[in-house]
Amino acid sequence: MKIRENKKYFVLCYMAGFFIGILYANLVSGDYIASIGILDDYFLEQYVQMELNTAEFLWYAAYLRLLPVMLLFAAGCTKLRKGAALAYIVWTGFSSGMILVTAVMKMGVKGIILCLLCLLPQFICYVAGYLMLLWFLFAYPAVRWNVSKTVCFALFMLTGILLECYVNPVIVKMFLRTL
Repeated sequence: MKIRENKKYFVLCYMAGFFIGILYANLVSGDYIASIGILDDYFLEQYVQMELNTAEFLWYAAYLRLLPVMLLFAAGCTKLRKGAALAYIVWTGFSSGMILVTAVMKMGVKGIILCLLCLLPQFICYVAGYLMLLWFLFAYPAVRWNVSKTVCFALFMLTGILLECYVNPVIVKMFLRTL
């Protein structure tokens, strides 16, 4: 029963952040979102025509994806581990709400589809890896970290980074060419 209650915190925190992100994008930064150039026709056309240097992108993606992991691991060594896990989930929800509102404002329904395609297929691996880490931080000391969790986590993150660098750009470019 306790596990089921703890999982509700994750969903509740994510949805609260998501709702705040939607409100913030609509009420506070709506004019700014309308004026920025991201997701306009010129930006999307440039993305389709761009040749991606996969080796450089691999290091960039690894840095972007592993920096929060290192910060969460560092927070896991303190008494703030549970708060850090919940804050990360709220921030993820807030960012998701902002991004989706921006996509809808700029592109309509096609923006939502583009956002979903930008998450595939690497999102599955990242979610699995981050849930392992966040659950550990939230439920410690009842849950212990071990070698098998370390290997699974590393494989999830490595697979996600590789999918993000090699598969995702192809999927997104295929969708953008149909627009």
